[in-house]
Amino acid sequence: MLRCLDYQSRSKLQTMSELTPDIIESSLGQIVDLYTGEDLASSHAIKSVKHDGTPEISIELGYPAKGYHEKFKEIINSKLQEDFDISGARISISSHIIAHSVQKGVQVLPNIKNTIAVASGKGGVGKSTTAVNLALALQAEGAKVGILDADIYGPSQPRMLGCHGKPDTKDGKTVEPNISYGLQSMSIGYLIEEDTPMIWRGPMVTSALEQLLNDTNWVDLDYLVIDLPPGTGDIQLTLCQKIPVSGAIIVTTPQDIALLDAKKALKMFEKVEVSVLGIVENMSTHICSQCGHEEHIFGAGGGEQMAAQYGVDLLGSLPLDISIREGVDSGKPTVALAPDSVISLTYREIARKAAAKLALQAKDYSHVFPKIVVDKN
Repeated sequence: MLRCLDYQSRSKLQTMSELTPDIIESSLGQIVDLYTGEDLASSHAIKSVKHDGTPEISIELGYPAKGYHEKFKEIINSKLQEDFDISGARISISSHIIAHSVQKGVQVLPNIKNTIAVASGKGGVGKSTTAVNLALALQAEGAKVGILDADIYGPSQPRMLGCHGKPDTKDGKTVEPNISYGLQSMSIGYLIEEDTPMIWRGPMVTSALEQLLNDTNWVDLDYLVIDLPPGTGDIQLTLCQKIPVSGAIIVTTPQDIALLDAKKALKMFEKVEVSVLGIVENMSTHICSQCGHEEHIFGAGGGEQMAAQYGVDLLGSLPLDISIREGVDSGKPTVALAPDSVISLTYREIARKAAAKLALQAKDYSHVFPKIVVDKN
């Protein structure tokens, strides 16, 4: 049992001999994770504490957060300094990403722990740009990530990733994902010419997408980001009912018209019992490439108001910046092209918030259940 201390009424421990690993763990357990909102004791994030002159502390998070490690170490050291007047602890922080539950009646995919759908109620709000940079941001934070271009009519990920070769096949039945910037990816755009229209009806589109998802040999993914087609019609609803989705992110602009459609997308996910991880407000402000002046040309505060109205998180706001557009048009997304830029760091912050929100959801245990086989012999 941990030894509890009254930190408000008791002074610092008199001698280092009084300081035990249990006391240190009790103190650190009060620290609240900035991204999950849970204290380390409740989330069981403290994996080990050793104390032999200098404390050695091991923390394990349920989401990728390389960009948060140094800040987190500062928080831990500050707590140790405040409570025990000690510094210089050896702290290691790692992540263990597990599978989380999806919609009822839909099976989790093999080799894919979690799927994150990126959606919008309408086109033209930067959904695909957000999806590819989010995937790269999750990877930069330490996760194994893939991206599925689910927009059969207007595939854009091949151009955005600068990847145009046809996928390989080893058995003539399944295909290997294309690799670009370390991301595993699949798109109908890899199988057709860029200017070839897909003149298909809804059932054919749904069937094609299921094949792209299920017949691709994804390799040990922590997250598969699914770039859904815009809208909330029959195709989108059918896809959400057949494809396992761990959580969804809604992309919108602050403009009233975009927000109206974004709300429809959010309601669609509610109907199919998919958790909405949060909202990304794209094109929040325009930054002049000449003078740097910032202006809310599409309105202000729309994403924040929508998040408050529906009780979901505003994951972040991104500017209408020419570098973002130039990056994806040239096959060099911002997070890959300029990883230390302010915009890339914003994408990484959004990725951490979304992954942490997902980490709080129910876990999926289907992989531990034994398969029952009836032997006729």
